[in-house]
Amino acid sequence: MRGVLVDAGPLVALLDRRDNHHHRCVEALRALTDPLVTVWPALVEAMYLLEGWQEQSALWAMVEAGPIALAPLDAEDVPGLRTLMEKYRDLPMDLADAALVHVAGRDGYRRIFSLDRADFEVYRVSGRERFTILPPPVEAVRSTRRPGRSPR
Repeated sequence: MRGVLVDAGPLVALLDRRDNHHHRCVEALRALTDPLVTVWPALVEAMYLLEGWQEQSALWAMVEAGPIALAPLDAEDVPGLRTLMEKYRDLPMDLADAALVHVAGRDGYRRIFSLDRADFEVYRVSGRERFTILPPPVEAVRSTRRPGRSPR
């Protein structure tokens, strides 16, 4: 399926100019032409990490206006989420990551916009396929980091 899954880290970094990854995520977003898709657990995590209503309101607007779609999750997905969290318990895998990996396998996504490169390099879609992780590793990009909040 065409589209890019989006983890909580980039959602926060895109909206928080003080975030160490803000510029890198803005540049990556500008290069993306495919639809962006996230899941409720990643949205909840991003809302929690954003520091104020203004940023939270901007995230709501991104979901309501359509730049970011929400992939559905329901009771039928619960066994798959649990299985993934058990499989990757040594990392450990959180619910947002489990939902993203599960939706990738269920709906055919292979690209993910995430700052959690270490974990998403380990996770496999449908148990075998690697993700293409965006943005590229920091080593592959000229650093534009500013002092600010710690990385996610």
